[in-house]
This record gives sequence, C-alpha cells and structure tokens, in this order.
Amino acid sequence: MNAGIKAFVTLLFVPTVAMAQGFLDEFSYEGIRFTGIGFGVGGTISNRLETAITGAGRADLGMIAPKIRVMVGLSYFQADFKEDEIAKFEDNLRDLVDDPTGDFEIDIGTVTWADLEAALDLQYVAPISDGIAGFAGVGLGLHLRNGWGDAIDGTFVEDALDGIDASLDLSLGGHIRLVSSLYFTLDVRGGLSTDLLTAAGLAGFQYRIPR
Repeated sequence: MNAGIKAFVTLLFVPTVAMAQGFLDEFSYEGIRFTGIGFGVGGTISNRLETAITGAGRADLGMIAPKIRVMVGLSYFQADFKEDEIAKFEDNLRDLVDDPTGDFEIDIGTVTWADLEAALDLQYVAPISDGIAGFAGVGLGLHLRNGWGDAIDGTFVEDALDGIDASLDLSLGGHIRLVSSLYFTLDVRGGLSTDLLTAAGLAGFQYRIPR
C-alpha cells in the first residue's frame, strides 16, 4: 500500500516539478534593457469617484522571458467623490456630534482625491501580424493619494484621505505600428486596492528603440 502511494506521488510530483523548473528556466535578466517609452491619455472610472481624465507614461524594460516583457510606469488622475460618498462622510461626522435636538446640518461640499501610481507589470505579448500585437498583464501598483476640500482642509477627514496604498493591477491591450519605430497603443487597466476599485482606458503612442 505504502509503495503504491509513493509510486503514485512520484508519478504525479516529478513531472510537475520538471515542468515548473523548465518554465522558470525561461526567465532571464539578460533581456532586461530599456527598449521603449510611451505616453497615453484616457479616462478612469471607479466605485467611489466621478469619472476623471487620466495621463500615464510607461517604459518598456525588455523581455524577462519569451513573450513576457517588463513594464514600469507612472499614472495620475484626480476626481471628486460621488454624491453618495459625500453623504456617507456627512453621516459619519453626524455620529461624532452630540446634539440632543438633532437639528444641525453638515455640508462638506466638494471633496477631491488625487492618485499618483507607480506600477510594475509583467505582460504576455502575443504577436498578431507584422507590427501588430496584443498583450495581457498582471502587476503591482504603489499609490500616493491626497485628498482636499474647502470644508475638510486641516481636519482629520483630510488626514484620512492622505496616504499610501498598494494595488493588484490587470491590463489588456495592444499596439499597431504606424511608421518605423512609432506605435499607436490602446490599453485597459483595472486596479484593486484597499480603498478604491478603478478601471482605466487609455490611448497613446509608444516609441521603440530599433534593434
């Protein structure tokens, strides 16, 4: 019985380890080098903020494995909180006030949140034809966020909106070569962080250094 189990485990485990080892052997830092830079503009939607214009810049650091490239970048947007989010803020503030009559009013007005993200992505690039390719990626983002508003400046509410957060990012898109080393790019990017869910769509251009 024990011998049979060992044989089964061996047959199952050894090929799996060999496949995993073979996959990892494909990764190498030899292909890492600056190969291109791009810029894009689009819009971001989220679960808490109004739709906002977004700008991003990304650098292509080359291939770490066949068809897998490393991308780093920065993106920025700022947007006002949705009305229902402002209502939640105001309700939370009411809970902190001891007012037996309950006839006071709180109006914090417009509150804006800005997000600067530094991102590192691994993207699988799938060539479609000469000069045309699609990609899908996963990565990590580091967000520097800052909030402000006339009624919250200098208060604990503003302090709660300022800080650093991390996100898990997914990306999907493609590029089309226009002339020589200049490409038109389209990509959709989703981000999952502690305080915010976002989805952004951007169009732009990328310059790739000729080999």
